[in-house]
Amino acid sequence: MNDMVIQTYGLSKHYKARKAVDNVNLQIRKGDIYGFLGPNGAGKTTTIRMLLGLIRPTKGTVHLFGKDLRKDKLPILRRVGSLVEYPSYYGHLTAYENLEAIRRILNVPKSRIDEVLAIVRLTKEAGRAVKGYSLGMKQRLGIAASLLGNPDLLILDEPTNGLDPAGILEMRELIKSMPVQYGVTVLVSSHLLSEVDQMASRVGIIRGGSMIFEDSIDALRLRAGGQIRIAVSDPQQAVRIAASAGCFAAQQDSSLLLEQAPDEKIAHIVAGLVEAGHSVYRVEEKKKSLEDVFLDLVGEASSL
Repeated sequence: MNDMVIQTYGLSKHYKARKAVDNVNLQIRKGDIYGFLGPNGAGKTTTIRMLLGLIRPTKGTVHLFGKDLRKDKLPILRRVGSLVEYPSYYGHLTAYENLEAIRRILNVPKSRIDEVLAIVRLTKEAGRAVKGYSLGMKQRLGIAASLLGNPDLLILDEPTNGLDPAGILEMRELIKSMPVQYGVTVLVSSHLLSEVDQMASRVGIIRGGSMIFEDSIDALRLRAGGQIRIAVSDPQQAVRIAASAGCFAAQQDSSLLLEQAPDEKIAHIVAGLVEAGHSVYRVEEKKKSLEDVFLDLVGEASSL
């Protein structure tokens, strides 16, 4: 059984000489929370619009649930909910009334309105006019609208944009609950790695319209690597001792810098330094943050 929910092959969108999206291959499995990362203007929203059939690719194909979007567009999109940029509402209507207007178009049972309001925790506010809602409440209502059709796939474009810390936390917890409680696969785009890190199982990074990384969030963490810093009394001599133990080291001020190595090897080097009469003042691990890895991948000059 094919468990792939989204597959794109050579997906591209060109505007004259500008390549907004170029040869993007996405692989998103059932049950994933897929973090689609990249600087502003990297091509995330353009890719999402192609996934939803809102714009036509210059070349390449989109397969959702194993079917070609070009050939089975309506049956496929009935299984997809989305929130792209800021949701729009009738401000003078209540949340319930706004959802009722959408429900009639989708032709789903009226009971579904209460179900989605409960999912996004807006039941108590359902009778209020939406114009009085906070931005976070409006975003949650947008997700409620996207869930009305009971979708198998939820696509969210920058859902935490403009939210305060409490709103971001609410949105994050809501997204994390989707696969576990409701069986919904989620693609969430963001330019904030720190947000995606706390909810995604897989990550794709796009830069200048091209995919530069796609793997699990754990694989991205492994790229952080790290170094071991050993502060010693004679770093120049210590470099030679580390080399004799089969470990490349570099001198930095009064310290020895080694690439990440197993604990046993570090212990062996420290023991060798002590036996040779060196004073070892400090041993510490220096790791790159995920933000550092992200910046390395997309380039520090990018707008984040």
